[in-house]
Amino acid sequence: MASKGNRVFVIGVGMTKFDKPGTKEGDYPDWAKEAGAKALQDAGVGYDAVEQVFAGYCYGDSTYGQRAVYQLGLTGVPVVNVHNNCSTGSSALWLARQSIKGGLVECALAIGFEKMEKGSLGAKYTDRTPAMDKHLEAMVAGRGGWEDSPAAPQMFGNAGREHMERYGSEPDHFAWIGFKNHRHSVNNPYAQFQDAYSLQDIKDAQMVHEPLTKLQCSPTSDGSGAAILASERFVDEHDLWDRAVEMAGQAMVTDLPSTFDGSNSSITLVGFDMSREAGRRAMEEAQVGIEDVDVIELHDCFSANELITYEALGLAPVGEGHELVETEDTTYGGRWVVNPSGGLISKGHPLGATGLAQCAELTWQLRGAADRRQVDGAEVALQHNIGLGGAAVVTVYKQAG
Repeated sequence: MASKGNRVFVIGVGMTKFDKPGTKEGDYPDWAKEAGAKALQDAGVGYDAVEQVFAGYCYGDSTYGQRAVYQLGLTGVPVVNVHNNCSTGSSALWLARQSIKGGLVECALAIGFEKMEKGSLGAKYTDRTPAMDKHLEAMVAGRGGWEDSPAAPQMFGNAGREHMERYGSEPDHFAWIGFKNHRHSVNNPYAQFQDAYSLQDIKDAQMVHEPLTKLQCSPTSDGSGAAILASERFVDEHDLWDRAVEMAGQAMVTDLPSTFDGSNSSITLVGFDMSREAGRRAMEEAQVGIEDVDVIELHDCFSANELITYEALGLAPVGEGHELVETEDTTYGGRWVVNPSGGLISKGHPLGATGLAQCAELTWQLRGAADRRQVDGAEVALQHNIGLGGAAVVTVYKQAG
């Protein structure tokens, strides 16, 4: 039986604090239990109401998802494990929404978790074709060689360099984004880092790959996040309108021909076109424009990516993202508040949990329950989560009505 109206709502969210790998008490099943139990409690429903589970993680063996949610109950519910690089959490959300919007189920759980290792990310399997070999080959060819820095900051740092070369942005623009997001996280008890830094502190931090210093790069993290999604019928029958937030539009886009079209663009290689198309589709479905959006959780794995994504999502015309920095239009008092949670840079980035943490933050914002991070009058929110290799997921949330 198809769901009434085929609208999909977030009715419960939960997450753990994000912590530096090796410092968090417990293990991934404990963290998933905490996040999942919080989401169920927030929704006011039992685990037996959940008809499908989509569990996201990148670092772990097969069926970790089952092991994680068995902590919540043994109901025989189908569990699908999701692995989509840094957009894993949002990919789990996308699948849960699809199952409800398609009329297959009335209530689904999207959950993500990660137990990571210290240091920069690296390949786990070296005896087979890397998933991103084409990206890396294109980057090396386009930038004239490989530099002595980790792959991820090199790719996104090169996108920042290209923006400076083509459009005149400067290292200080990227540093300000790191400054902003660390400042925002001071008010987030779930964030891995809760210290404010001066702009000079950001600029003086260890250089990882110019123009990116360490305080402009997201850290590896341990933690979990979860969201309970439901149909309009389910919300009606359980009288959950006081906590429901509508997922009004959502799209997932993978690499397009332009990624490898020979243009040698580092900006395109790190997903600009994927993000632009996903944003266009999601906002079209939600029947909103970027001017209608109040608050944004954006994938700032590196400060350079936040700046170029301003342009991909239409906050600024192409080549003018740094002007939003100059006018401080992406923080409190500006046109949009971007990454009130502190973003990946300061909140942390446990890959499988990131998309669910973004969902939690925006749900709290639209409920008016974000405490000192609250964006006044927030009615429409946008979530952007990207994984190279690749998948970009953009979701538009609205207050239920």
